[in-house]
Amino acid sequence: MKSIEGVMFNAYPDSLGGRLGDIVALLDREEMRGAFSLFYILPTMFQSDLDRGFSVISYDINPELAKAEDLASLRGMNIGLFLDFVLNHLSVGSPQFQDLLARGDESEYRDFFIDWNEFWEGRGEKNEEGLLIPRDEDLNKLFMRKPGLPVLKLPFPDGSSRWYWNTFYQSVEEGAKGPRYLGQMDLNGESPRVWDFYAETLDKFKAYGADIVRLDAFAYLHKEPGMSNFFNEPGTWQYLDRLRQMARDRDLLLLPEIHAAHSDGIHRELAKREYPIYDFFFPALAIHSIETGDAGPLLRWIGEILDEGYQCVNMLGCHDGIPVLDVKGLLEDTQIDELIDTITSRGGRLKDLYGPDGKKIAYYQVNATFYSAFGEDDRKFLLARALQLFMPGVPLVWYLDLFAGSNDYAAADSGGHKEINRTNLEASVIEERIGLPVVVRQLEMIKFRNRFPAFGTGARIEARPTGNGLEITQSSADGASEARLEADLTNSSYRITYRSGDNKWSSLQAFPD
Repeated sequence: MKSIEGVMFNAYPDSLGGRLGDIVALLDREEMRGAFSLFYILPTMFQSDLDRGFSVISYDINPELAKAEDLASLRGMNIGLFLDFVLNHLSVGSPQFQDLLARGDESEYRDFFIDWNEFWEGRGEKNEEGLLIPRDEDLNKLFMRKPGLPVLKLPFPDGSSRWYWNTFYQSVEEGAKGPRYLGQMDLNGESPRVWDFYAETLDKFKAYGADIVRLDAFAYLHKEPGMSNFFNEPGTWQYLDRLRQMARDRDLLLLPEIHAAHSDGIHRELAKREYPIYDFFFPALAIHSIETGDAGPLLRWIGEILDEGYQCVNMLGCHDGIPVLDVKGLLEDTQIDELIDTITSRGGRLKDLYGPDGKKIAYYQVNATFYSAFGEDDRKFLLARALQLFMPGVPLVWYLDLFAGSNDYAAADSGGHKEINRTNLEASVIEERIGLPVVVRQLEMIKFRNRFPAFGTGARIEARPTGNGLEITQSSADGASEARLEADLTNSSYRITYRSGDNKWSSLQAFPD
């Protein structure tokens, strides 16, 4: 299996300075140079209209935010490229859906999207508007990401209204020329045209210089009447394996993105099939460990990673919230409740999942910056970063975490919970923060993790409890290099020591000094 190495940076193209070229220049500054081997650029780099890039119109580069020369510059800096492929849906504004709206049943994209009534034909009754309501035994199997049925009502050229499957965001805005529809419309995985589109998109990614492709929302793609619309089997595996072969033909590595409870075991099944996995369990475990002084759940998770040989990508913050659904099975329900209470008491906002009746069925994530989740305590935050960098797997660093970003309540109030952790930083703010001790110390650790030979493929990793926390050691396959983290959970301090070649131990500056 193709491997992922080094430390990964994660940002929108306009996160730092306003354009992707500004981030490229920032990564080449002395303070940042050598910190990262990969850059995960979020999909506002493409043509999009909703959900901060995840409602893709086209996978062509958005000229307002990026240009091909920026990607070439990253390659020249030996920074690999990681891009998003939103498998489950496309924007209403996509050429394919616009053709469907304009030509109706005559469109060549007639089966590219999912006509809700056709999908459920014979398995329910229509209401007074003509929308088919599936029978309860089918409806109760659906996994909802928003209240109500996952549909968007749209006008067709023949004067009729049609309902199309819409799992995620939607919006209808009134304009001078009538309603303007926005939405992420689910694709029909049974359509050959959809698979042609997937192939064309992977070709584009390869031309951009991509090394890794993240499969966003892939678990919602396969749909079949009478089954769940989330990770049903064997259809989801069949789709995923078909995509992997397409990626291998282009020398691309796929990273499937899925949120599910640890107790469901989906992460284990992905790993058994030799897919790398997201470590969505680590963020909550790190907060639990540092806030309570209890390293047990984190150590058990590290043990599972090592015993099962998982290839992971881990993070603190990211463009989504801090996962809490995921740690069911690793933390007790009371511990998860305490975790949620801690983060929300510091300004975090809880996101839930819903049943078909619109009622909450489970908590999902808490939206907050990771820095604010720790009450903007430098000691706790830096300890979490140290733990992340010594965890098995590849560390992903969210730009706002790197610059110690705080919760943006105004953005969350106007744009939704997720915007609390997506603030764009202007050049002047970057200049103010790049010299802060919490930023300097992170960069020191990140550069060490990115360069030191004890880390990476083949590394031997040991983790053990200590009287006041835990200790994690990574050593190179040949034993010539070794790095050790001693984490004190009682006072949120840490010490990093290392040796290479001459067997003399050295140390990074301990925290606190």
